[in-house]
Amino acid sequence: MPQARYDQRVRALVEVHGGPDDWEEAQRCFDEHGWPVRGFSSGGEQPRGAALDSDPEARVYEIEVRLFGAAKACDRGAATRVRKAMRGARLEAYVRFAEPILRDREMFSQWRVVDSARRRARPQHSWRRTVSRLALRCGWYDAGGVVSGQPRQALRLARTHTPHVAGAGVRPLDGRWRGTVKYWPEEETERRLFHAVSWSLLTAVALVFAAGRSGFAWWFWAAVAALGAAGGVRAGTRLAQEGRRVGVVAVLLLMAFFAASGLGLLDDEGRGWTRRQILMTALVIGVLSGLWLLVRQWSWGEWVAWAVPLVVTLALSSFLAAGSVLHALYADGLSLSPDDIEVPTVWQVLAAVKLLALLSPVLVVPAWWGIARHRHHSYAAPGERLNVALNACFFLLMLGVVTLQALDSARTAVNRTTEAAERGDDPPSYFGVESEWTCVEPAVPLARLSGEGPRLSPERPYLSFGVAGGTAVLWDRTTREPLKLRASQVRLTPAKSGTSGCAAPAVSAS
Repeated sequence: MPQARYDQRVRALVEVHGGPDDWEEAQRCFDEHGWPVRGFSSGGEQPRGAALDSDPEARVYEIEVRLFGAAKACDRGAATRVRKAMRGARLEAYVRFAEPILRDREMFSQWRVVDSARRRARPQHSWRRTVSRLALRCGWYDAGGVVSGQPRQALRLARTHTPHVAGAGVRPLDGRWRGTVKYWPEEETERRLFHAVSWSLLTAVALVFAAGRSGFAWWFWAAVAALGAAGGVRAGTRLAQEGRRVGVVAVLLLMAFFAASGLGLLDDEGRGWTRRQILMTALVIGVLSGLWLLVRQWSWGEWVAWAVPLVVTLALSSFLAAGSVLHALYADGLSLSPDDIEVPTVWQVLAAVKLLALLSPVLVVPAWWGIARHRHHSYAAPGERLNVALNACFFLLMLGVVTLQALDSARTAVNRTTEAAERGDDPPSYFGVESEWTCVEPAVPLARLSGEGPRLSPERPYLSFGVAGGTAVLWDRTTREPLKLRASQVRLTPAKSGTSGCAAPAVSAS
């Protein structure tokens, strides 16, 4: 079906060989891809094929290719798409010419229609004029309706199309009508603003990485910061066709704000961005942006074929299960089983989110593919065959890295717990797994006490992970082994710390 959504329009001249049958097949292919045919002529004839050699079996089509992606290199991307579509249809066709169709929108000033008759023409006192101007800006005299254009055009439009308002006037909603700065068209302005912010942010990040460094590393990041500053100043001069000093000053202030925030100068505690935070933030933003650029180009058929089965079979079935992975690794580090730890559902969900965050490097490949398609890279054009073996190896490599990260997260939590236990301090929690020092008082003689692990010593506290399935799950900091006792045979009372003693048991050992 024709493509209803697109970002760019490209005019292309396509020479198709083979005669009437192939010409008809080419037109059918153009229609299937949603590329309107604006006209055609035989090769060597006016007006489209005059520059080509005369060929009675060739026809030159002028089509409009509509595609997603950036404006830069969209002509090359369109030519690649047409060439691959013709190759897929087994037709001899050549893209002879391609150029983007630019239809950017001018940024006219916006005006609100007001009822001038309600205002006094010339108030006698200055304070009344001030109140009248303030009431006008606050919308007190608005009559409904918005117009755009130059001041005189806006006034004529308001009086022509609002005849029910006596003495219709307009009030500005922005400052573009003053004419002190000449703006670029809408999409061009957005691109220039994006470049200015990007260069400013690069400068701030480079300064953060350069702080505290020495030698080659300092010189490298200082050069990156200088490059970002030069790019930011250049982007500031290109923000507006006139008034370039304002753009440069705005970019310099933006650089100073980003740099001060990154170095912690605006924080009372003096803590700015850490290098790890910057790298992880950049990775997350890049992956999310790439995935969005990829999925936004999918058709409904691709969504049904790929996204729906993925959500049903993976997201719904294994999301909560993924949350137990980190808990299972944590329990295994303490020689416990996953069933020994009861975790609320909300913490399982948060652990699943943590695991999915660790899985984000695996999404680098599809994210990069989305960015490459957006920028019209030739290898990422629709119809290009992927190197399956290379991508599979890269995917397995990234999956191995994620597995190591998950193991390191659980191992770090286990080390913190054991170190705190050796000191007798309260261990930190790990995604809802809370442990506390507890005195264990047997309710039956020690000889009849049922359980697993080392022998119970009631005079000293144990690290308790709660009661799961009728079993009190304890951890002995002396033997560094778990102790599992039947909950109905013991009484658990909180202890002050791991080094404090417990009261003598009320039940004898006999």
